[in-house]
Amino acid sequence: MTWNSRNPATLRFSRRESDEIGTAIASGSVHFKVTRSKTTKLLLWVIEGAIGIAIFLIIWQVVAEMIYAMKGVSFPYPYETIVRAGALLGGQQLYDYTIYDHTLASLTRWAIGYILAVALGLVMGVAIGVSRPFRNLSMTSVTVIQLIPGLAWIPIALLIFGLGETATVFIIFMTVLPTIIISTASAIQSAPPIYVKAARIMGMSRFSTFFKVLIPSSSLQILTGLRVGLANGWRVLIAAEMIVGVAIGLGFSLIQSRWSLDFVAAFVSIMIICVIGLFIEKVLFNYIERRLMSRLGINQGG
Repeated sequence: MTWNSRNPATLRFSRRESDEIGTAIASGSVHFKVTRSKTTKLLLWVIEGAIGIAIFLIIWQVVAEMIYAMKGVSFPYPYETIVRAGALLGGQQLYDYTIYDHTLASLTRWAIGYILAVALGLVMGVAIGVSRPFRNLSMTSVTVIQLIPGLAWIPIALLIFGLGETATVFIIFMTVLPTIIISTASAIQSAPPIYVKAARIMGMSRFSTFFKVLIPSSSLQILTGLRVGLANGWRVLIAAEMIVGVAIGLGFSLIQSRWSLDFVAAFVSIMIICVIGLFIEKVLFNYIERRLMSRLGINQGG
């Protein structure tokens, strides 16, 4: 076997070596695994994302042109929306606040409601998953709460807390909580029993079995529930801000743009909402999932 220094990607084999490699592959005694480099993966990810954004912008432009041609309504175009977004990101105020103030206010409300729901949801989900009596007593109530749409909590929140921040956080909390509970309980229950039996045979305590066997084996399903809960909470946050009387936030800017007929500003708010959601889903959660799969020894593919 020789190495071509002018072309490092090229390996040259003698006829005997080629025959030996062919025999080994045919007998199944050796296999090759070809994976992309991190740079190649990143480049492909950027290219795929750019193509996806380009397709979306083209569709947006076509829809805007069609609506204007059919109804004579000035539908916000991609270019003017991007220009307005640049102005707002540059410090221009939107309804007495900068776009950063609106975004921070929304993220703060969402984070408080989501974190509280995750903290309680994980504890209750684990308890339901490991305790049959507790599961029999509580799952019906959790399921009923799960069936209530997020926006249906608005009148209840207004009755209990009135207008303002607390009502918004409560709506997010109640929307996310049952999703986390059910997904966590289901993940714990679906852990392969053979893992638990093997741990007991090896002499592991219940405490060690729980943290070293049950939790790792159900962690990916729990993560899926966290992702679903996050998306549900983010959507209901925007709707709640449009209704419960807060005076700052992305949802507030959306409803105000409706009354002021500033639809370009509305589209900018929608764009920021989508960008934040995509970042959390495609970057943050994907990173956590990859690290988790690596810790569990799961092959993620090329």
